[in-house]
Amino acid sequence: MCGIVGYIGSKKATPFLLEGLTCLEYRGYDSAGIATIEDNKIEVKKDKGRVKNLYDLDGIDSLVGTVGIAHTRWATHGKPSKDNSHPHLDNSGTFSVVHNGIIENHNELRNFLISKGYSFASQTDTEVIPNLIHYYFNNGENIGDNKFLSAVKQAVSDLKGSYAIVVMSPLFKDELIVARKDSPLVIGTSNGENFIASDIPALLSHSKNFYLLDDNEFAVVCKDKIKFYDINLTEHRKGIKNIEWDATETGKNGFEDYMLKEIFEQPNSIRETIGSRLKLGENCYFDDLEISEEFLHNINQIYIVACGTAMHAGLIGKTILENLCKIPTTVEIASEFRYRNPLIDEKTLCIYISQSGETADTIAALKLAKSKGATTIAISNVISSSITREADYSIYTHAGPEIAVASTKAYTSQVVLIAILAIHFAEILNSYEQEKLEALKADILDLPSKIENILADTSKIKNFADKVYTEKDMFFLGRGIDYAVALEGSLKLKEISYIHSEAYAAGELKHGPIALIENNVTVIGIITEPDLVDKTCSNLQEVITRGAKTLIVTNMQLENNCFDFVIDIPEINHLLSPILSVVPLQLLSYYISKNKGLDVDKPRNLAKSVTVE
Repeated sequence: MCGIVGYIGSKKATPFLLEGLTCLEYRGYDSAGIATIEDNKIEVKKDKGRVKNLYDLDGIDSLVGTVGIAHTRWATHGKPSKDNSHPHLDNSGTFSVVHNGIIENHNELRNFLISKGYSFASQTDTEVIPNLIHYYFNNGENIGDNKFLSAVKQAVSDLKGSYAIVVMSPLFKDELIVARKDSPLVIGTSNGENFIASDIPALLSHSKNFYLLDDNEFAVVCKDKIKFYDINLTEHRKGIKNIEWDATETGKNGFEDYMLKEIFEQPNSIRETIGSRLKLGENCYFDDLEISEEFLHNINQIYIVACGTAMHAGLIGKTILENLCKIPTTVEIASEFRYRNPLIDEKTLCIYISQSGETADTIAALKLAKSKGATTIAISNVISSSITREADYSIYTHAGPEIAVASTKAYTSQVVLIAILAIHFAEILNSYEQEKLEALKADILDLPSKIENILADTSKIKNFADKVYTEKDMFFLGRGIDYAVALEGSLKLKEISYIHSEAYAAGELKHGPIALIENNVTVIGIITEPDLVDKTCSNLQEVITRGAKTLIVTNMQLENNCFDFVIDIPEINHLLSPILSVVPLQLLSYYISKNKGLDVDKPRNLAKSVTVE
């Protein structure tokens, strides 16, 4: 959640800070603010609402400072308001802080500071941080030769929870101090200026060279140098990462919204994810994995652990892994997995999926599994993200930056990568007929062109959206692997259109949910499982009898078709059909949201990276 940017250099900081916040607004958009050092004091400009509101604030054009920090907020403690927006100051105005994360013991710290004479202007957990820094600056011990850094270190040592912070002070106007624990923070470097942000895309126009802060690590950032320190404030050297994402990838490139652009980017993101890993007539190539035949034969369980859309990708991965590899596979919601004492040992393989690589629950679940001796694999779209640095092995989707809050291209890339991984395991185990594996590989290689065929004409989907966008409830039905697609389709509709929707395994309909079906309710069915066509059609007939109107996404020849609308998709192996059948559902949600006049890319109450528990 929340977006942080910082700048130190020789140029005016405000333009970069506003640009960076705009790039990071997918992380939160309840309020926004910036602070710069002006004439040896901190000037703060902030307001409730979107980043664009900052451009109209009185005095913002007069800020000429070359050191600054900024923040766009996803509210946790305290409602969206000007007072609760960041940056926050200590009582004396000496220290300013922007923060991403949650301070779990903020009430305890607030009471301590009140007892020392401090007061508070907001309801946030963050405001304790600058006041703690001020307290330790005046009352703490000096650790090393930097009193500012020493005070920050002592302050964060009191914090329980997660944080990424940038701290600024006019007493030390030639440096910014950053620290992180369980929340992402990157530093981009250039000639004579340095940049700080929560995510790499915010910095791509300014730098291709990045330092990725580790947990419990500090940095003192000056315009021409950066020093790194561990938890004990021992200075150390740190390697730099070169990121070759094209800055233009973060633009809309002529599309009206990022989500639509990212839907149409799926053919290319899948091609990039396939890369050199899969070729006909050759074994799949994973040089970044050291998984042996002996290990795979000895494991007794695979867990796939993720949240939201990534968890739905895992549900499809479960079916593919069990079909190809014959290994029992369980999909778990990361936030639940952590707290139910799962049965994990050295014979367990755990696969963790996170687009950002910063999902707090997923990272915590990974750490739990490692502590119990499991082998861990991370699947992420972001190189050197937190989850990939924690896992034993990491493999990457290559979807490029995904800006829209509702995931589309990252999701389909995740499913493709899990499918290739399952083929790789099956080749090691010799658990599936080689001829069928080759056919499956051919189908994977055909996926981009088949998605292009779907995207070539979206008029039928748009026309259906025009008919149903005013509805209050919808239902998604599927059986087998199609049920996982129903879950994802329902989630997309909820996320961006705010229409209540439910997804059910079609066979469960008669066990209660059919009571919700009434005249003219929309039911969307997915039918791609060859062995379940007749049964799914029978389940859908039950809703038609009760007055529902139906939209069907299918690649099957449906006899005695009595459905109101049918979206045909290309034929493909049923294990891969979710990668195709989800595309019309993504588009349907998009067009419904547009018809309702909603902000497709920034749905209410949501943020792109969920870095809090």
